Amino acid sequence: MNDIRTVGIDLGKNVFHLVCMDEAGEIVKRRKCTRPQLFAFFKKLQPVLVGMEACASAHYIARTLVELGHDARLMPAQFVKPYLGTQKNDFLDAEAIAEAVQRPRLRTVPIKTREQLELQAMHRVRDRLVSRRTAVSNQIRGLLVEHGITMRKGRGGFRGFVPTLLLEDGPLSPAMHSLISGLWEEWLATDCAVKTLTRELERLAREDAACRRLMTVPGIGPLVATAMIAAVADGSAFGRGRDFAAWLGLVPRQMSTGGKTRLGGITKRGNTYLRRLFIHGARSFRLNGDRSRHRIVRPSRWPTSLPGLPGPSSPEDESTKDCLLPAERAQALPHERRAW
Repeated sequence: MNDIRTVGIDLGKNVFHLVCMDEAGEIVKRRKCTRPQLFAFFKKLQPVLVGMEACASAHYIARTLVELGHDARLMPAQFVKPYLGTQKNDFLDAEAIAEAVQRPRLRTVPIKTREQLELQAMHRVRDRLVSRRTAVSNQIRGLLVEHGITMRKGRGGFRGFVPTLLLEDGPLSPAMHSLISGLWEEWLATDCAVKTLTRELERLAREDAACRRLMTVPGIGPLVATAMIAAVADGSAFGRGRDFAAWLGLVPRQMSTGGKTRLGGITKRGNTYLRRLFIHGARSFRLNGDRSRHRIVRPSRWPTSLPGLPGPSSPEDESTKDCLLPAERAQALPHERRAW
């Protein structure tokens, strides 16, 4: 096995397919193995280049292989597909991965640390709970409006109206009262879980120096800061802030040809959750910047120059990328007092 220089791994839950290549790019070994056999195989190998698609369990396996001394690299699946022929099976996938990982201009996915994955897990769970809380409140509103009972918009009106309604006699039948009461208890439990996770993320943001630097940027709070650290760590994968904005999908889609420049709407690619947080942070700064904790002498003009209120069709979505430049700079220059 001394002639092996590159290994492509097609990941699975319990079974992995390996294709090993020598320095000339010729296949010298194909192997199908289980998870324990995978790590035992790499323990016997001298340090090699290992390629994998960035999918479920990829970060854990890549981190383990790095600890064994190998050069493990994760790739987006779309960068591997051009190297796959007309047929597809697990070994052909592993061969395409081994071919792709050797390309000098290949853009790889940074391997997440255990701390990043824990932060990401907290955000994933919180996002699901927020969606569930909204769904329960919408269901309560929908069921009540069929009985002629309406309430004002917003969580504040909802929270104050439902308990009062449940204490009254007459508006609801016993069966409907029992149903709404159960949904209300579900909403309270979900709301409590959301607040618990939010407090934990706020605590982690206060204790982390990188998060504290990011929170000096107007529009960035504990949620955005911890989500950014979970996604990109120190941001070393990006050469500048505009590259980070492009990765988040906040730049126009280009369809230029024949010397004529054609730009469409923003690409909306990359981390959808993080992009949403940044857009909400920019919207909050635009509407409440004067009352926020940030007192800057010469704030950027882009938030106040946007016409109309922010919304789905507002140019604020594209302008949010201007907020990402100071965020990247805050990461790159940790000793600056302000991230601008």
